[in-house]
Amino acid sequence: MLHISSLFLSYVIGSISFALVIGKLFYKTDIRGYGSGNLGATNVYRVLGKKAGLIVAIADLLKGTLACLLPQILNSAVSPIICGLLAILGHVFPVFAGFKGGKAVATATGVLLFLTPLGTLTGFVVFLFTLILSKYVSLSSMLAGIAIFIYSLIFEEKVIIALSFFISVLVIILHRQNIKRLISGTENKLW
Repeated sequence: MLHISSLFLSYVIGSISFALVIGKLFYKTDIRGYGSGNLGATNVYRVLGKKAGLIVAIADLLKGTLACLLPQILNSAVSPIICGLLAILGHVFPVFAGFKGGKAVATATGVLLFLTPLGTLTGFVVFLFTLILSKYVSLSSMLAGIAIFIYSLIFEEKVIIALSFFISVLVIILHRQNIKRLISGTENKLW
């Protein structure tokens, strides 16, 4: 029973859209109707400001890490990797928001932070470096995912390699509209 609870709670935790919660509770704004309409920290940052964007990013990251901790908390034999994956899928397809969520970058970062801290640090450095040079969050996110995958190929076990590959592909797929805008030169910069 604890195994099922871990899996169910991981998805439910992932489904909590902090972009929606913060927007509605503190700004009386349904973020889905503004900016890109995306339930992610970047859209919150652009529409509601730096403070709201940072809070959403941290909360989304922490829910990924919390999901990975659930097997320990509940004394369950379920793999933290599966729980993390369910949290990511919950973020992308949230039951509380009509199964239309965010692009999984912060939640996936929280999962990877738990599973491969040094790989995540590598991705974070690539993210920051790319963001400073390009000012594109989308490009920075995709390159960070690829960097974590490359790190995993060199230093991690097969299951982490597989997860980081899945995450990097998922992030790229979810950014397909951003890719089109990057190619056409119409993608919004962060500042």
